[in-house]
Amino acid sequence: MPSPSKIASKFSYIRERLVERAVRAFPASTLNVQCSRPIVSFTFDDVPETAHSAGARILEENGVRGTFYIAGGLLGKIEPDRQLISAQGCRNLALSGHEIGCHTFSHEAVHRLSGIELEDDLNKNDALLDTFEPNATSRNFAFPYNRASLRHRHLFAKRYDTARGGGDRINRGTVNRSYLWGMEIRQPESDASALTAEIDAVVADPGWLIFFTHDVSDQPTSYGCRPDTFSMLVEYAIAKNCLVLPVRDALRHLDA
Repeated sequence: MPSPSKIASKFSYIRERLVERAVRAFPASTLNVQCSRPIVSFTFDDVPETAHSAGARILEENGVRGTFYIAGGLLGKIEPDRQLISAQGCRNLALSGHEIGCHTFSHEAVHRLSGIELEDDLNKNDALLDTFEPNATSRNFAFPYNRASLRHRHLFAKRYDTARGGGDRINRGTVNRSYLWGMEIRQPESDASALTAEIDAVVADPGWLIFFTHDVSDQPTSYGCRPDTFSMLVEYAIAKNCLVLPVRDALRHLDA
C-alpha cells in the first residue's frame, strides 16, 4: 500500500494539473500568434549569476537579446549549488538591451498568496525592477514553478503584457496571453541538446517558441544547461532564420 506521503504527493500533482488545465481553458486574455517567420525567445527564470555572465554573453555574441525574469528577494543570494544575480548585474543586463521581467519578489507560488499578499509582492518587485529599467512602460511575467492561479488570472492579465508558464509546447494560433507555453532547457544535457528538434518544428510550422532555463554553467543544476549547449541552440535558431527576440520585442512584432 502506498505511504501517506506518496498519496499526498500524487493528490497534489493531480490538483496542480487540474488547475493548470482550468487556467488554460478560461483565459482572462488571449493572443493570436500568427507569423510567417518563426520566432524564438530565450528566457531565464530566477536568474542565477551564470545566466548573466554566460547566458547573456552568448546571446550578445550572436547579436541578439533575451528576457530575464527577476525575483527581487533572490538577488545576491548564495545557495549550495548556485549564486543569484546581483542588483548591479540586473542593471548591466538592462543597459545591454536585455529585457527585465517579473518573477514575483518572494518567489512564492502565486496560488499560495491571497489577493492582497500577491498585490503587495508584485508592487514590491515592480518597484525594484523600475530602478534597473526606469524607462519600461510595461512588463512581462513568468510564474514561479510555472504554476498559475485560477482565482488570480485576471490580475495578471490586467497587470502584465504576458505571463509565461511551462508545458513544453510552441505558441501557435489563439493562446492564453497570461499563461503562454514555455519550453524548458534543462538536464539531462542530451535532452537539452535535442531541443534543436523544437526549433525545426517552429520553422516547419511558424509560431512562437519560448525557451526558458536557469543557470548556464559547466556544472549545471538540474534546471540549467552547459554554455556550449546553450550556444548551440542560439546559433541553430539564428541559422534557421528564426527571429530571435526577447519576449517584449516578440510581442511587439506579433501585435504589429
